[in-house]
Amino acid sequence: MSDRLKELKERSRKRKQILVQAFGVDSPDCLKDVLKTKYESETQDKSKASAGDIEVFVKEKFPNVDEENSTQSDHSPSKKEKEEDEAEDFEDEVYTDSSTFLKGTQSANPHNDYCQHFVDTGERPQNFIRDVGLANRFEEYPKLRELIRLKDDLISKTSTPPMYLQCDLETFDLGELGCTFDVILVEPPLEEYQRSAGAVFDKYWNWDEIEQLDIPQIVAQRSFIWIWCGNAEGLERGRICLRKWGFRRCEDICWIKTNIQNPGHNKNLEPNAVFQRTKEHCLMGIKGTVKRSTDGDFIHANVDIDLIIDEEPEYGSKDKPVEIFHIIEHFCLGRRRLHIFGRDSTIRPGWLTVGPGLTSSNFDAKVYNSYFNKDPDGCLTGCSEEIERLRPKSPTPKNKQSGAADRGGRGGAPRGGTMRGGSQQGTRGGYSGRGMNMGRGGMPMRGMMGRGRMPRGNMPGFRPRGNMHRQGDQR
Repeated sequence: MSDRLKELKERSRKRKQILVQAFGVDSPDCLKDVLKTKYESETQDKSKASAGDIEVFVKEKFPNVDEENSTQSDHSPSKKEKEEDEAEDFEDEVYTDSSTFLKGTQSANPHNDYCQHFVDTGERPQNFIRDVGLANRFEEYPKLRELIRLKDDLISKTSTPPMYLQCDLETFDLGELGCTFDVILVEPPLEEYQRSAGAVFDKYWNWDEIEQLDIPQIVAQRSFIWIWCGNAEGLERGRICLRKWGFRRCEDICWIKTNIQNPGHNKNLEPNAVFQRTKEHCLMGIKGTVKRSTDGDFIHANVDIDLIIDEEPEYGSKDKPVEIFHIIEHFCLGRRRLHIFGRDSTIRPGWLTVGPGLTSSNFDAKVYNSYFNKDPDGCLTGCSEEIERLRPKSPTPKNKQSGAADRGGRGGAPRGGTMRGGSQQGTRGGYSGRGMNMGRGGMPMRGMMGRGRMPRGNMPGFRPRGNMHRQGDQR
């Protein structure tokens, strides 16, 4: 027996053992009943057909058979009827799920092989994630569900009437809006969307043109920006835009596209892509100093996640998931919200929508600014006591000195504990500050202690034993 044949037999034996564990059968011989492949079914059909041919041959060769057998053969179904019945039985035995590829798999639990299922059926793995919609996402979390309801009610009460302005952003001066904004959402018409989703725009903007937008002129001292950047070169060019506009990238919201309604859709395959692209990115930037623990009047962190799982729109659609608006409104309590490159389908209460894709305008700078000048905090939605009680809080900053004392040695000693001989090393800001090593008997080896300066090196008549300080003294 050759080495190659031995290797193949050993591999086959291991595959059978894995399948025995996966299906819970007693031995590899029982796998034939569990995994009935198409080849085995066809083999059985051929054997049955061969038996029928032999029977016909015997009847033709020996016509003088006993009457009883001939009577039974008269009432037996014809060959054509047998083939039809066998074909129907075979159709019932065809697997319609991922079981058809289980034989020979190396997976410990082959039923969860969603990647292979995607190859076989076109259904993306994200299709099987449960409760991704806004309606039933928090059914098992009553506090979060109540928090989202209260925030949605507060946002709807404090939202300004929707305003929109049809303009050519290539020539329009954003400073003419006469207002600074707390939130800006940029949705540029990239050529990438035409290749991947078939979206048609009157003009496709490249990233050099997007960088020329005068965003710094209309942003507040503390503000946030979101920019849809596709999933290819836009990830890097989007970051460049944020830096040029004076923002720091702080988050990357990812839209995972499902295809439950159209699993076999493959028109969005890009010729220069290595994998099938089923996601899109929205970069988030921050301007100014905003701290989660102290600026609760302006932001509410940890309410939503940075992942959107939503159905991919129809081929040719320009729409983005509406959940991005919910994420922005839940996070930032600023009421001055601007959507650049908006369309008629994106007009929304609480937002000013501008762009060439709009068909009409109702924007008035004086009326718009009057919504926020009624009181000093008119540009904020505010917060109720119940929302403040339910919303996730940021961790309390730990006091370094008290934290060091808590982590000290036995008896509550500061960090570093008590040295041999009973002397205690001071914490930062103590005797000699940082980096002092203590020797046997508490004598300092390096640095200063109190007012007297000790010489560098070893003390006379003292034999050092390497690094004598305990774990925790060295910084």
